[in-house]
Amino acid sequence: MDNNFQDRFVKLVQTIQKMVLLVIMLLVLGIAGLYFISDTLDHPLPGTLNNETVVMDMEENQMQYGEDLIAHTAKYFGPDGTVRQNSNGMNCQNCHLDAGTKKFGNNYWKVATEYPRVRGRSGKMESVEMRINDCFRRSLNGDTIALESREMKAMVAYITSVASPEETGAGIFSVAMLDRPANPATGKIGYEKHCVVCHGAQGEGMRIKGANEYVYPPLWGSHSYNTAAGLYRLSRFAGYIKTNMPFGATAENPILSNEEAWDIAAYVNSQERPIKIFKEDWPDISKKPIDHPFGPFADNYSELQHKFGPFKPMLTNESN
Repeated sequence: MDNNFQDRFVKLVQTIQKMVLLVIMLLVLGIAGLYFISDTLDHPLPGTLNNETVVMDMEENQMQYGEDLIAHTAKYFGPDGTVRQNSNGMNCQNCHLDAGTKKFGNNYWKVATEYPRVRGRSGKMESVEMRINDCFRRSLNGDTIALESREMKAMVAYITSVASPEETGAGIFSVAMLDRPANPATGKIGYEKHCVVCHGAQGEGMRIKGANEYVYPPLWGSHSYNTAAGLYRLSRFAGYIKTNMPFGATAENPILSNEEAWDIAAYVNSQERPIKIFKEDWPDISKKPIDHPFGPFADNYSELQHKFGPFKPMLTNESN
């Protein structure tokens, strides 16, 4: 009896040991599996994050949201915007190409280093936030958004993140001025040849299929930029066209001549669009650019010449 009892006891102990080992193995495998899943999904387990990692993730998410706001502004602020119905339906990216990163594509490379600064148009010290709201009022023909809003903070974070030390290629290309006025009639011919396929015969643009936003923006009409926008200045628009239009053009390999760029810009900016006048603009009229198309002016040149040129005589007069 004693021997049988001893044998049974030994077997029981061995069985318990095996079960304990099995439980330990299962626990080890389970924990390893959880960490593997956590790593694969890029969602660290609770208790494994330090404060620096949390901050970095929050900043990255904010910048990603900011980029989406720039690329798909209409989704958030267009006529059917999910945040607010606040604009003409264009995206910031329609003017700031590749979400503000393309060389000479009206990019954001220098925004973070140039702002805050005093601008001649307002006569005030302006922040990045004020500059963004200016675009909402002018290029998007809408209203400002709250400075402390999640969306404003995200856009500022993104714009700051794409800052570049590159000097060549920032902003908009400065195209050589003509010895004659830009010609809207000639520009119409160039527009019909190079631009209609994307922007339409009536400048109506092309919407993204199934979405209430534009892949190619309207160049005039009620959904386009208003008369207070930066691209309503001919030199800005001609430089923008020169290095980016038609599709496939680059600064290194432009498609249009300088003359074509100026004339097409003149044609587009001669079409009807929302009229917006900010009486507080240019408190010191001597700071107005020579191609600002509305008076009063600090010189004796006509409003027509300030819009279409020729601009060289104005520059000569300024230097004398």
